Amino acid sequence: MPLARSMSITSLSGMEEWDEEFDLEDAVLFEIAWEVANKVGGIYTVIQTKARLTVEEWGENYFLVGPYVESNVRTQVELIEPTNPALKRTIDKMNSSGCKVYFGRWLIEGSPYVVLIDVAFTAWSLDKWKTELWNNFSIGVPWFDREANDAVLFGFLTAWLLGEFAAQCEEPPHILAHFHEWLAGLGLALCRQRLLPVATIFTTHATLLGRYLCAGSVDFYNNLANVSLRCLCVRGVCVCAVFVCARCLCVRGVCVCAVFVCARCLYIITPNGLNVKKFSAMHEFQNLHAQSKNRIQEFVRGHFYGHLDFNLDKCLFLFIAGRYEFSNKGADIFLEALARLNYLLRVNHSDVTVVAFFIMPARTNNFNVETLKGQAVRKQLWDTAHTVKERFGKKLYESLLIGQLPDVSKMLDKEDFTMMKRAIFATQRQCQPPICTHNMLEDSTDPILTCIRRIGLFNSSADRVKVIFHPEFLSSTSPLLPMDYEEFVRGCHLGVFPSYYEPWGYTPAECTVMGIPSISTNLSGFGCFMEEHIADPSAYGIYILDRRYRGVDESCNQLTSYLFQFCQQSRRARIIQRNRTERLSDLLDWRYLGRYYISARHMALAKAFPDTFFYQPHDSETAQGFRYPRPASVPPSPALSRHSSPHHSEAEDEDDRYDEDEEAEKDRLNIRQPLALPTKKGPLPYPLPATAANGNGDRAIKSEKN
Repeated sequence: MPLARSMSITSLSGMEEWDEEFDLEDAVLFEIAWEVANKVGGIYTVIQTKARLTVEEWGENYFLVGPYVESNVRTQVELIEPTNPALKRTIDKMNSSGCKVYFGRWLIEGSPYVVLIDVAFTAWSLDKWKTELWNNFSIGVPWFDREANDAVLFGFLTAWLLGEFAAQCEEPPHILAHFHEWLAGLGLALCRQRLLPVATIFTTHATLLGRYLCAGSVDFYNNLANVSLRCLCVRGVCVCAVFVCARCLCVRGVCVCAVFVCARCLYIITPNGLNVKKFSAMHEFQNLHAQSKNRIQEFVRGHFYGHLDFNLDKCLFLFIAGRYEFSNKGADIFLEALARLNYLLRVNHSDVTVVAFFIMPARTNNFNVETLKGQAVRKQLWDTAHTVKERFGKKLYESLLIGQLPDVSKMLDKEDFTMMKRAIFATQRQCQPPICTHNMLEDSTDPILTCIRRIGLFNSSADRVKVIFHPEFLSSTSPLLPMDYEEFVRGCHLGVFPSYYEPWGYTPAECTVMGIPSISTNLSGFGCFMEEHIADPSAYGIYILDRRYRGVDESCNQLTSYLFQFCQQSRRARIIQRNRTERLSDLLDWRYLGRYYISARHMALAKAFPDTFFYQPHDSETAQGFRYPRPASVPPSPALSRHSSPHHSEAEDEDDRYDEDEEAEKDRLNIRQPLALPTKKGPLPYPLPATAANGNGDRAIKSEKN
């Protein structure tokens, strides 16, 4: 029986019963963000991957609003005439009043409409709008802060757009505006101040305030209640913008995914999803892992030429990726754990080698010459081996053609040996393999390189842990490591993301949908989400590091333990774990997680237009979501995993290994699937769990037929 997913969207109990409460034909949704067709960070991924689902819900009444960036528009947007008559009149009116507003289709899945505003073209209004911002909200903006200036321009222009659209509609419209993070948030505050007939949603995502406080060695989470807005001087525009948005939402809007300032008016937490179909390879994902791993191995062969004294078949690839925030992203604790792991592997005489990649963009001026030379040497060796193979094959063919067995001593002549000796001499290296693949502009003060010098991981022959710092995002056109991010993740064995400040965390989610185990923390949104929905996350390859209730040293020891246990797994155990990890992908699909956004939009419409829309919130005490139980084939305890006989052989262990197809079927039957979301009938009922613990502690599998 082929391995099938243990859970699909249609199999989620209650999902098929979840229906629309509202008639959205007369409603219009504007989703406003600085990262619409403008990739800056994770919000771009949220909007891009969610677009298809939102288009299916709203159809022609869904418009994304973002900044006009010419370089992005050339490659991502098809400019067309507005299809909505009221919106066409709105754009024409704004363009005739000194603005530059463009309309088109974003060339992504779902092809949503986009309204792009050229903020630089209206910079002449900046001083006037700053004055209005101060008079109405007491928010001052420094003249030298370009990011804050862009936020002011973008906020006033989006408020202008919404107000003009409401005025151009022949009948009173039901407008819903969804603002993402503080860069778009001023538009929300202006909508409230101008009393526009607009229902509003504000998603905070991460905040600059949280990033700066956490990076500044502040015990952020334990002192959250003691932080005073009046005492904060860092990025005041960001803080005030979020705070003002929170106050405005208390009247006409909904605040979702709040992290810090507006937690008091938080209504819904909206986990971020992915288009799982994009990543899904069904049972072929194991083959894709092998193919991508081979490409990484080729890079490693070149990078460590002259010092390739370890077995690549027993080499594990670990990685961390994301914005270069040394402590917030957990790079500091990861490096310390790698140093301790290196010690454990050496004292235990392990034959496993770990190569840890750090994919974090930093300031560089070019590729490292030694790194490029390594790939050139590898290619030269490959060409030499291929030439000798062809000459050997030709002689072998000619010998067999005349009916004679070849004389092995004559198969390789002097010229062949000369070529091979020259190739071997070319692999000689007097220095250690480089740590960094690029020339860093701030090498002496770079946090990662400084930490590596302190812990002494210099890629020496004695080290069982090797480190490679790649200070730019991956690209398939790179002459060094020609792989895009998805290919690279598929080829690795484990993603490590021990973040201290991570409101969600797309990197471990991307690992999950590609079947790659990962380590995250209980301070990240992803880690908390998985702890809430999975009874035993580590059994599915989702390791949750405790950084909330443990000190740094304790957390580092826990991370080291996770890494060492992973290194001790057999190849078969890793394959089984990857299969389990991939089964969780549907849990992260927008087809499921998009329901939280739908619920937030319905709540906002009902709050702003109570005469037209009605929303029945679910009972928070009974709506606890569903949970994955522990996989059926995982032994409940070490004692029960062994035979009852005191003498057992390795052969018995081989025969008693789990059948993966049978395990998948057991896990499918073992999943508790109720989903609590508001419907016309109220919260969905929760069926009894399919499994229970018997007197011996073993899990009983209950068949659907019973």
